[in-house]
Amino acid sequence: EQAHNGTLFLDGITDMPLETQGKIVRVLQEQVFERVGSNSRVEVDVRVIASASRDIQKLIAGNLFREDLFYRLNVVPIAIPSLNERRNDIPILADFFMARAAAANGQPPRGLSIDAVVTLQAYEWPGNVRELRNVVERLLIMAPGGSGDEIGAAMLPAEIVSTAPSAEGLGRNGGVIGLPLREAREIFEREYLHSQVARFGGNISRTAAFIGMERSALHRKLKSLGIHGGKK
Repeated sequence: EQAHNGTLFLDGITDMPLETQGKIVRVLQEQVFERVGSNSRVEVDVRVIASASRDIQKLIAGNLFREDLFYRLNVVPIAIPSLNERRNDIPILADFFMARAAAANGQPPRGLSIDAVVTLQAYEWPGNVRELRNVVERLLIMAPGGSGDEIGAAMLPAEIVSTAPSAEGLGRNGGVIGLPLREAREIFEREYLHSQVARFGGNISRTAAFIGMERSALHRKLKSLGIHGGKK
């Protein structure tokens, strides 16, 4: 009723009980509803936006989601790729969540080591972006070391370390074999460039000269890979 002439957002509609789904169908179809404990009909005109994190077609097949509700909502579908489909965003998202969590807790943010980033990118993330956010917040609070110390792969939660190949293991035991070429190349580039930058004490000019790249091009590459550069 409060959303009359406005927009109603239904978050996680796949978790909605079938009985409630039926009520939503009626509102969408007839644009009326009845208040709890009343028989009076209330007319509403609302735009409905719904989100779902589960496969609705599978739920429909299992009689867990109403097909008529799906087709009434599925007018302009917008598919948002999972974290697994955009692994390049993981370093950026991790930095964002770290900065936000640090500000909320009154702490300075901590950086992630290259092996930690590689391990995070190799993990499957069944809980999607929410799981990444929770992991980063947990690391800020629970990871050993001081505020200026990087968080290494060994400090990541056990479920991530046990299922994802480590940065060191990627090159030795062929852990990248199970990844698409683009992702495998990016993992190698990130590990290689991080090692070279560290080798030259963070001096980007010397690193660029050694690996045969223009300094400006190396700066762009480091930024795209989520590697924080050092000295000029």
